[in-house]
Order: sequence, then structure tokens, then C-alpha cells
Amino acid sequence: MLRLIRVLERVRACSEVPARNRLWTKVTELSVRLSSTKAAPRLRRMDYQDAVCTLNTLQTNASSLEQVKRERGHPQLQLQAMRGFLQRAGLKVDELDRLNIIHVTGTKGKGSTCAFTEQILRNYGFRTGFYSSPHLVQVRERIRINGQPIGKELFTKYFWQVYCRLEETKDAHCGSMPAYFRFLTILAFHIFLQEKVDLAVFEVGIGGAYDCTNIIRRPWVCGVSSLGIDHTSILGDTIEKIAWQKGGIFKPGVPAFTVKQPDGPMKVLQERAEEIGCSLSVCPDLEEYQSEASLRLGLAGHHQRSNASLALQLSHTWLQRHFLTDPVSSSAVEFSGVSPAQAFQPSPAMIKGLAETEWPGRNQTLKHGPVTYFLDGAHTTRSMQACVRWFSEIAPQHERNAGGSVVRVLLFNATGERDCAAMLKLLVPCLFDFAVFCPTITEAIATCNAGKRRFPPSSCVRDPDAEDDMRSSQSIRGEDRCFEWFRTNL
Repeated sequence: MLRLIRVLERVRACSEVPARNRLWTKVTELSVRLSSTKAAPRLRRMDYQDAVCTLNTLQTNASSLEQVKRERGHPQLQLQAMRGFLQRAGLKVDELDRLNIIHVTGTKGKGSTCAFTEQILRNYGFRTGFYSSPHLVQVRERIRINGQPIGKELFTKYFWQVYCRLEETKDAHCGSMPAYFRFLTILAFHIFLQEKVDLAVFEVGIGGAYDCTNIIRRPWVCGVSSLGIDHTSILGDTIEKIAWQKGGIFKPGVPAFTVKQPDGPMKVLQERAEEIGCSLSVCPDLEEYQSEASLRLGLAGHHQRSNASLALQLSHTWLQRHFLTDPVSSSAVEFSGVSPAQAFQPSPAMIKGLAETEWPGRNQTLKHGPVTYFLDGAHTTRSMQACVRWFSEIAPQHERNAGGSVVRVLLFNATGERDCAAMLKLLVPCLFDFAVFCPTITEAIATCNAGKRRFPPSSCVRDPDAEDDMRSSQSIRGEDRCFEWFRTNL
């Protein structure tokens, strides 16, 4: 979500190094090179800014995807490599059992489900860890303790502990440093163990079966959010193949829950549960939970209701293991077919948790002067349809309150192998007056050309810099006009 802002943050982080310090570093390195016949290592200040810059020297997300594609003929090697990196970082796989993990996968909604779950359990007084991706502005957002991104000091401390251990143990022949996402996953494990969290909620990166988070041996409960077509070059070109990958996070005897799925992927999830040996339950509609008043959600959008139901089941099951709710047996359950999960009466902490959950960049509305921003990260057909539905419901209300003419502007960014044309067609009913295309890389504009595709916005602007968004809005809007930005990042 909003990868463009992420890139700008990385560049900014590197550029924030004071010029005097940069000059001192260069002079010192030159002196070392002149005084020795051996190649001198790059001098590091080992502060936060240097940690961010060093992290960014690892492979980018796009490079990681390409590596996965090359290795897909032997996907089991990915988990083997991850275990090796974990060991080199000074961690053992069985140590992760102490984190009491909730593991969540899915195509859409897994991040929101994790956010709901973490908030609920934090309301019970537990010290929570939460690992998610991607981040919006700063990489520290991916690793949260008690709902807050880890602070700069702690991030710096733990980053260098892990990085130096990995660098010192590199194999001179074929060893390497882990890619960006793998490194951050290891860092999250390390931080949560060091900070002694009571539980950790882990969102899968891509897929499930061979995702680097799947070195977790004994999660307490697993969840599957809505499934759809995405990352086809890695996960497969049908929703059934994708479901097989997602079901790979199931563990023997560990209860698993899923939202309602189409028949094809549901059958695959059932087969995976039977093969692995775990129970699989389908979450009820949110309306079925016994509550005196309708459950209010902190996240907008009708599609969040299924995510909230999944979060209730995950947190309820986790709590049962701690004997904090009704003493229903939470012992290991083997597969006995797909069964409906039972609706229950949410506790006050659960109700409060659902209402207080925040997850920036997902169906989010921000107002800045005369400009109202509608932000979302839809990147599949189904999620874009949900996004359009949300915008169509909420935008007219804002326009009525504006009391004047309103200009609608689409700010569109796409990455990877997304089908831009298909996504843009779904946005046509929103009747935007302008479209601003903001590619992360210049090549993206070739597959996302609104002019050639003959989409209806009356004006099309290419803006390569997210920092220019406000300047673009100033050049587009006239005086005394309200302005609506609908921003989506794929």
C-alpha cells in the first residue's frame, strides 16, 4: 500500500544524513583505503538512519519476487533457506513457540483481520506483537508492540544485532544476506522475543505454504481471509491453486478458521486441513453474534464485516487456550470436515476492540483544508469492487456537506504484475474529473495509459512524485471549489 510514499521515505532517510557527516565519512574511508592494501569496509555510524539505508541495500520487494519465481521449481528450498538465516541470526525455530502466534493469510483482508485481532487482545491487557506488510511511510510500522510501531532506538538496537550476526556468518562461497522481507521477518521474531510479548499476530507476506513466516511450527490458531487471484506467477493462475498455497499455513492439531469462500477454494482448503490434520471452521456473518447493539467497526467498508468475524473467532480461540473465556476445550482437534464456527456473545473488550481498530490506508478518509482524501490499497478485482462501493457510499455525503462545487480526482499507482486496465475500468462509475498517474517506476506508465485506453476522465496528469500531489491539486482546482482525491495503490 502506497509504495511510492515508502520509496520516498527511504530516499529521504538516506538524504537526511548531515552533509558534514557524509563528508567526514568519505574522507575517513579515503584515508583508510590509502593506508592499506586491503579493501576497507564501509564505515557505519550504526544509528537509525544508517540502519534504514543498510536495510535498503538488501533486495527490494520486486527483486525478492523475481527470486521466488526463479526458485519456484523447488519452493521447499525457500523455507530451508529461511531456517538457515534464522539460525545464523542466533535464533532457534523452537524458540518461536514462545510467541503464542496467531498466523493469518488470505488475498485481501488479512491485514485488517490482524489489526482487529491485535486490538481485541490488547484490550484484554496482553502485551502484543504485530508483524504486517507493507508499511505506509516508515519501515518501523511493520513491527508493532502494543499497537505502536517500534521506536527508533529499539529498531536501531535490534536491527544491528541481527544484521551484524548475519553479516559475520556469511558463507564466502555461496552465502548471502536475506532479502528485504526475510530480514524483517527475522527481525520481528527477534524483537518480539526480546521484548517478551504475550502473543504475536503474524500476517503472511505472499501465499502461505512457502512464505518465510511459515517457519512457525506451532501457532495457537490460524486464519484465512478472503481469497482471490493475485501473484499468479508465484502462487498459480487459478483460485484453487492459490487456496492450496494459503492452506499451507495450517498445522497439525491447530484450529483454523476461514471466512466464507467460493466452492472451489473452499474444497481445496478442506482437503488441505484433512491432509495436514487440523480442524477447519467457517466464520458466521457478523450479524449472527449475540450483541445488545449492532457491532460498530473502526474500519470502513462493508467487506470489513467478514474480517471482523474472523478476528472474533481467532481472538476467542486464543483466549480459550488461556482460559480467560468459557472453559471450552482448546486441545488439539483433528480434521472432521468443515464445520460452521459458532457465533457467541462478544465480550465488552471485543466490542471495544472492533470499534477502536485503526488501520491507515485502508478505506481511510482524511480531510486537509478544502481537500478530502479517500485512501485505499485495492489491488485485485474483488477488492477494487469493494473499494468502489465504499467510495460511492461515502463520497456523496462529503459532497453534500461541502456546500459548493466539487472536483473528483483519481490518484492511481500500480506496481508489479497488476492488470491496470481491468482495475481502471472498475473505477469508471466513480466519474472522476481528473486522473493523476503516479508510478513508482517509469515503466509503470506504459501499462497504465488512460489516454490510450480511452478512459473517461477529462484530464490525465502524470505525476512521478507523491510530494507533488498537493501542487497538482493546486494547478487543477480553481478558487472556492472543494476537492476530492481518491487514491489507490496497487
